[in-house]
Amino acid sequence: MLATKLYAPTLREVPSDADVVSQQLMLRAGFMRKTANGLYSFLPLGWRSIKKIEAIVREEMDRASAQEIMMPILQPAEIWKESGRWNAYGAEMMRINDRHDNEFCLGPTHEEMITTLVKNEINSYRQLPVNLYQIQSKFRDERRPRYGLMRSREFIMKDAYSFDVDEAGLDESYKSMYDAYTRIFTRCGLTFRPVEADSGTIGGSGTHEFMAIAEAGEADIVYCTKCDYAANIEIGKPSIMKQDEEVLQELSVVDTPNASSIEAVADMLNLPLHKTIKAVVFSIDGKVVLAIVRGDHEVNEVAVQHAVLGAVEPEMATPEELEKVGLTAGFISPIGLKQTEDFAIVVDESVMETYNVCGGANKKDAHYVNINPKRDFNVEDIIVAPIRLITKDDVCPKCGGALEHAKGIEVGQVFKLGTKYSEALQATFLDQNGRPNPMIMGCYGIGVSRTLAAAIEQYHDENGIIWPCSIAPFEAVIVPINAKDEALMSTSQTIYTALQNAGVDVLLDDRKDRAGVKFKDADLIGYPLRITVSKNTLENNEVEIQIRKSGEALPCAIDSVADKVTELLQNL
Repeated sequence: MLATKLYAPTLREVPSDADVVSQQLMLRAGFMRKTANGLYSFLPLGWRSIKKIEAIVREEMDRASAQEIMMPILQPAEIWKESGRWNAYGAEMMRINDRHDNEFCLGPTHEEMITTLVKNEINSYRQLPVNLYQIQSKFRDERRPRYGLMRSREFIMKDAYSFDVDEAGLDESYKSMYDAYTRIFTRCGLTFRPVEADSGTIGGSGTHEFMAIAEAGEADIVYCTKCDYAANIEIGKPSIMKQDEEVLQELSVVDTPNASSIEAVADMLNLPLHKTIKAVVFSIDGKVVLAIVRGDHEVNEVAVQHAVLGAVEPEMATPEELEKVGLTAGFISPIGLKQTEDFAIVVDESVMETYNVCGGANKKDAHYVNINPKRDFNVEDIIVAPIRLITKDDVCPKCGGALEHAKGIEVGQVFKLGTKYSEALQATFLDQNGRPNPMIMGCYGIGVSRTLAAAIEQYHDENGIIWPCSIAPFEAVIVPINAKDEALMSTSQTIYTALQNAGVDVLLDDRKDRAGVKFKDADLIGYPLRITVSKNTLENNEVEIQIRKSGEALPCAIDSVADKVTELLQNL
């Protein structure tokens, strides 16, 4: 490819509405353009990298005996209602009606569609196992699209679905996909960790997220420094902490005017946060749920949802919902409260091990002191569960080792679905004895466009992107210092032809711009290798090869460029 033919409009200034580095650099380097909030058009450079990621995904999925198909993006509401997810999925699902007023959605995922497809074709155990996948756009009506490709409303995803006759078969399919994902993200050049995770609205009995480690990540993960344990903090198993010796003191009420936050109360009463309890109130499936954790801990919304067996993700309770169940915002504790059909109380395990702590008195401007939960809570009216987020003070639940925290970008996830969808949609097969059984399913997704963003978040500097070679739009760029110099251009063309013949994905920057402009663009776009052809190098029958990642510049004889570039790319 010649640069004069390449559509790659670069920007010198950072767009004002770009939140994170990957978004900023992809806009500046001419990889994409914003169409609307959460919607982007890929330009040639961005699309070349996307296609390279897709090629890696296809190679590894095919290697794992998965077969590629393509399903409609537009899905009928009937199959989602049959599975029970039409309402449970929530507002992120983009719903539309056609001219005949039939209900459809733009697919955020395809469990219902694939199950419906397969159940009409497979009827015998002899036809199983099977694993089908596709790569296509998905749609989610994000409340706050942000961070460019990391949280957009339209995104490119690879989704695969396995069908087995039993749990042992599912275990094999799951491991096959887990291993394939490990190879895919390794080949894409990412630094990543598979972590235990929550299955969310997808459902199922087990799941791992593949997290690209990056400060811009929205997910918080923990991992052990001694063993292979790693988890999203939403499911990380916290330790049960005892703060001090059991010394019971008399429960009493103190005035706390205008101190409606736990931090304000702790300051007013001169208490450390761990000697307080904190109340957070949610609305889940029409039920008001009071969650109680220690003042120095944070509530894990996913754990609260599981504790009350809610199908819909928790939302903060409204003032009207608080009033309905008699709660006073900022001054809440479980003392004297009873559960009803519309009201549940969930208390973290660690709270039950506290003594003489402070919490709301359930009336304005007042708090209890010397609360002892085992004595003062109506134990028969509360649910005790691990509902706090894991912290740096917790230890590994697997080996007792120290835990480290990191930010991660979810680039892939594998699920053991079991029979959730096959039972709901009646996808059965006849076993060896002629008896019908529901197919055992797995689901496996990769965010293709998000993988692109994750790579940039991990590999960049103040000058631009530093691409892993496997997904760079071009592996090398040839930069003649002066495109008007016939000798420089002739040599550049010779090198360009030699590299193409050697199988190198190369760009020749034949623009008549100043050398400084070309160098800045090369660094911004992030080509792994830059081959500079100048009068000074030609005097020695050489060129200069610069490695973008390290900045190292190497002289190389012109007739050895193809071999040297090939060697460097292999090493990179």
